[in-house]
Amino acid sequence: MMSDGAPGTSSGALRVRELSIRLPGPRGMATVVDRVSFDVVQGRTTGLIGESGSGKSLTAMALVGLTPDTAELSGQVLLDDEDLLLATPARVRLVRGSEISVVFQDPSTALNPTMTIGDQVGEILRSRGLSRRQARARAADLLDHVGIPDAADRVSAYPHEFSGGMRQRAMIALALAGGPRFILADEPTTALDVTVQARILGLLARLRDEDDLAMLLVSHDLRVMSHVADDLVVMYAGRVCEHGPAKTVLSRPLHPYTDALVRSVPSVRTQAAIADPLPGSPANPFDRPAGCPFNPRCPRAVDRCRTEVPELREIAPGRASACHFAEELR
Repeated sequence: MMSDGAPGTSSGALRVRELSIRLPGPRGMATVVDRVSFDVVQGRTTGLIGESGSGKSLTAMALVGLTPDTAELSGQVLLDDEDLLLATPARVRLVRGSEISVVFQDPSTALNPTMTIGDQVGEILRSRGLSRRQARARAADLLDHVGIPDAADRVSAYPHEFSGGMRQRAMIALALAGGPRFILADEPTTALDVTVQARILGLLARLRDEDDLAMLLVSHDLRVMSHVADDLVVMYAGRVCEHGPAKTVLSRPLHPYTDALVRSVPSVRTQAAIADPLPGSPANPFDRPAGCPFNPRCPRAVDRCRTEVPELREIAPGRASACHFAEELR
């Protein structure tokens, strides 16, 4: 069942409905995230993908109350039956960590360099009633759970004593310390080399399955999404242009932007650095073109695309697209 252009609602889902975010710009307040809807479902990974400036990270941060103070939000972010957009700041802080945890892009800035890894994980555990000794033992268990060797000894290490991949694992252990149901991972492998990326993505998938977590993965990397995501939400200029099961979205795109993203990822058989680069530059969400925001870069654009904004609509069961000609692409 589809609702408001979002995947079908399931039990154990974090439901985002018609989320809009306005920020001050050169010409006053501008809608930089426009009526975005999707679900993050227990036991599955929802991928939020788009180029820089698409609004994906801002959308994700809105779910846990981490948008700029100048932002104006509307719509709904439903955790069970509670709308987090209407919750008090104190309530959102409580939810952040205990229900929804965040794995940030750069653990070097997210981890406190003056505290040991064990103390940082233990701080969360002690807030939940554990003694210092219990928290240290549980912190070691969590570090072991995320694949850090000699975890009982490494709880005494500082972040600078860990490699980049180990710091990201420690960041994931920190996210798990509150016992959340939902993990929000914002570009968690961007600063890592390819081999370490694969290990971190494999770890996230394992933890999702073992702990029955729901995961929102934010990335600009289509190769990352192809390996990890179950469902895919494609954003462009602050709007959802396509969503559906990841495998079918990537194999049979129903929006020219998604198709262009897929074509821009080089195959291992090609010697080109970029297989088929996207023409032009991403649309500025503070100054979108009239009509479809992708129309200046779209090879299929006609006059209608330059004047009429296409609505996100169901094209096939579980598939939605915001393209006037999605049926033809199908």
